[in-house]
Amino acid sequence: MTTERVRLMIPGPVDVDDDVLAAMAEPVRPHYGDEWLAIYAEVIEHLRQIFGTRNDLFLMAGPGTAALDAAFGSLMRTGDKVLVAQNGFFGDRLATMARGYGLDVRHVTAPLGEPIEPGAVRRALSAGPGVQAVALVHLETSTAVLNPIREIAVAARDFEVPVIVDAVSSLGGVPLPVDEWGIDVCVTVINKCLACPAGIAPFSVSRRAWEQMEHKGDRGHGWYLDLETWKDYAARWASWHPYPTTLPTNVIYALLVRLRRIMAEGLETHFEHHLHAAQTVRAGLRRLGFEMFTPEACASPLLTAVRGLPGMDVEDLRRYLIEEWQIMVSGGLSELKGQIFRVGHIGKAASDEYVDRFLAGVEAYLRLQGYHAPLGQNGD
Repeated sequence: MTTERVRLMIPGPVDVDDDVLAAMAEPVRPHYGDEWLAIYAEVIEHLRQIFGTRNDLFLMAGPGTAALDAAFGSLMRTGDKVLVAQNGFFGDRLATMARGYGLDVRHVTAPLGEPIEPGAVRRALSAGPGVQAVALVHLETSTAVLNPIREIAVAARDFEVPVIVDAVSSLGGVPLPVDEWGIDVCVTVINKCLACPAGIAPFSVSRRAWEQMEHKGDRGHGWYLDLETWKDYAARWASWHPYPTTLPTNVIYALLVRLRRIMAEGLETHFEHHLHAAQTVRAGLRRLGFEMFTPEACASPLLTAVRGLPGMDVEDLRRYLIEEWQIMVSGGLSELKGQIFRVGHIGKAASDEYVDRFLAGVEAYLRLQGYHAPLGQNGD
């Protein structure tokens, strides 16, 4: 096996640009003071444009899971009803998270590879009064399905129920205008579509979400993961320390370097890079005989889920790509393990260099295993 660096073409984390890595290696800055607050304010303002929001926006140190955990614990008391949309591994995990707070979880489901139907959400809300929040994943990365957040948020708004969105794998990669669509808590991370090292979970909170928290009073669900803790520090310590704990300043400065580049090229151009990579990968794989797992109508441009060919050992393909082509793709999760593989189109994985290398590696594997492959179709 070669010692050459493995190139990441997974749903995250991603390979990042050299200037972002260089920012990580700068001397450590304190997490307060005028110089730092100017950096922090610029990061927040760029993120507002990407979120499409004027709502309160915070940077939580930790994974996206932490901020999602905070959303459940902050908006609801133990015993409250929550409607969770589930059509894959990460939707199921939202339900598990909610149960961790003792919430009464109601379900709306769809088969793997299919989106959640807004009508099903509407029917569930109509049939089960007293629901305190609707929670769902935007990009279900276990299947590459992009759920119809806008239409689901409309249904929730009609019932005056706040919406919690796991946009961990989608925000910054596809349009997700938080205010226009009426999303109350929107959570993402910086190590996927924003192409930075992990460590920060940006999240936004609407006025309606704050009002529900105020109405609930003391929920007894912790301190760091209580969103009102973040609101309190943002107000009381705004002039020097508008967050409750130390922040990883080098990670946030690296994020600023990346955000400046994204804003300079324009969001639409940034989104187009992902779409072009997805289209190229899918066209190349179809030429080699593969079938996509997710119908194109609901498939995200940020990730492609692919069925293995008849008789193919999907895990052997993944091992081959790592060992011989230094490309890492993801396998299937849970019941899809061994049936599909998943190819990311974020970070450097959206570049022509990565895409061409991946397709050439898959083609070489097919020839090695005796599958028919059009020689030279995807290069060498």
